[in-house]
Amino acid sequence: MNKTSEISAVLIAPCGMNCGICIGYLRDKKKCPGCNKESDSKPGTCKKCIIKNCEHIKESSSGFCYECPKYPCRRLKQLDKRYRTKYHMSMLENLTLIKEEGIEVFLKKEDAKWACPECHSRLSAHRNDCLVCGAKIF
Repeated sequence: MNKTSEISAVLIAPCGMNCGICIGYLRDKKKCPGCNKESDSKPGTCKKCIIKNCEHIKESSSGFCYECPKYPCRRLKQLDKRYRTKYHMSMLENLTLIKEEGIEVFLKKEDAKWACPECHSRLSAHRNDCLVCGAKIF
């Protein structure tokens, strides 16, 4: 587990998910490389992702869903609702910030938001405590 390594733009999925805070990316065993990288180690559900494999994403200049004529599509709205409810984050808010303020501003805000206040390790959106020091977050 890394101490607060900076989140890079390649870790931001087309849907607005920050793969740098995903438990699949942060874990030590069977580590997922993130949505934007091709790899055999990526979970099957990620390989088959409707959003990542959308034809509009492949045609967009930014690589993000906000350029899609169907934005926000039903799948993205469902995903956003689940993440707002369970994981204290919103893909739609992430995409709005990226579109309005740019990826660099978004990355700086994510670095600050997802650093443990106790040990400064990278937090996971999928856990309520720090993976390194155990500090309760949510």
